[in-house]
Amino acid sequence: MKLYALATALTTAEAFTSTYYNGATISSINSRCATKLGMTDEIISPFDNNTEDDGGDGSVSTATFTPLPSEDEPLDLTWENVDLVLEEMRPYLIQDGGNVAISEIDGPIVRLELQGACGTCPSSTQTMKMGLERKLLERIPEIQEVIQAMPESPDLNNEQINIVLDSVRPFLQVAGGTIDVDSITGEGGVQPTVTLKMEGSAASLNSVKLEIAQRLQRHFMISGLRVEWA
Repeated sequence: MKLYALATALTTAEAFTSTYYNGATISSINSRCATKLGMTDEIISPFDNNTEDDGGDGSVSTATFTPLPSEDEPLDLTWENVDLVLEEMRPYLIQDGGNVAISEIDGPIVRLELQGACGTCPSSTQTMKMGLERKLLERIPEIQEVIQAMPESPDLNNEQINIVLDSVRPFLQVAGGTIDVDSITGEGGVQPTVTLKMEGSAASLNSVKLEIAQRLQRHFMISGLRVEWA
């Protein structure tokens, strides 16, 4: 029972939702702008019987509205238009605990920052390419590529790793366990690896190992970071 309680406590100790984003869902955007509204037609005033303000010539008051841009009309590459397209998809990101912001527009290259849960989700690349980039390219043909801007992360070293491990050590101590850094390899490379050594009864729980690995990945925000066990 202690091991089960430990795994549960570690999983729920930090309010984080690792929901995998469904790229198909994000593409089903709000179609309110896609509807072609016949708003350029003249609208007859409901007060057409009142001839006091119509100039005395019996003419009918009318009003003209400018239609919203439809999805058939390409948009220019501007900060405002990029944000307009992103606004259509933000509700789906926010629903999963995330968001998106424009980091930079450099010529035809748009850099976006995935925030919150979306920034640390293992499916963030799929969200960026299959969802956000595809929709932006459809609406703004001038865009050549959409790139994910990664926030600055701390250096991968023993001190920073122990900051993360200190947040789980109290839970491990409940079950008589310990955890330490065994080695760090590949710093600055394509696939850096952190090897940890955990002792005690908790060492056999995969759920505990998974939670610790996810905390390290969220802390360092390094693409390709691997966590192994000695």
